[in-house]
Amino acid sequence: MQLSIRKASVNDCPLILSFIRELADYEKLLHEVIADVAGLEESLFGDRPYAEVVIAEHETQAVGFALFFHNYSTFLARPGLYLEDLYIQPAMRGKGFGKQLLAYLAKLAIERDCGRLEWWVLDWNEPAKNFYQSLGAEPMEDWTVNRITGDALTDLAKQSVI
Repeated sequence: MQLSIRKASVNDCPLILSFIRELADYEKLLHEVIADVAGLEESLFGDRPYAEVVIAEHETQAVGFALFFHNYSTFLARPGLYLEDLYIQPAMRGKGFGKQLLAYLAKLAIERDCGRLEWWVLDWNEPAKNFYQSLGAEPMEDWTVNRITGDALTDLAKQSVI
């Protein structure tokens, strides 16, 4: 397995966007992708980077990526790593590359004194759920993800009296 994992640079933003689009297409969510290269450059490498990206390469060819950022656990009083996206191109799956990306992030979490590594998985994605559970991941079935976006986010913000 000739895999290497490297930190992404601003020059990787077109590649990152292509991986995001491929992932969204697989998840049947391509219609929701509004990200562009300029937005990635600003949010990942601008004055205040909001997330980090690592690129998985097989024999110097990019085959996938992981995008992650820190969160925080009040119960642990420690930071955590939240994995937003993990993607390996279909032709390269089953070779251990996804496992190596997760192992890399686990090692990074330990190095940064994080108490946990977390991510979401779509309910219908049985192959991913089985893969994650084979690594020791536990589904958090007692929790429901909530999201406010778009007009609902704007409307709620308008209600702030401060």
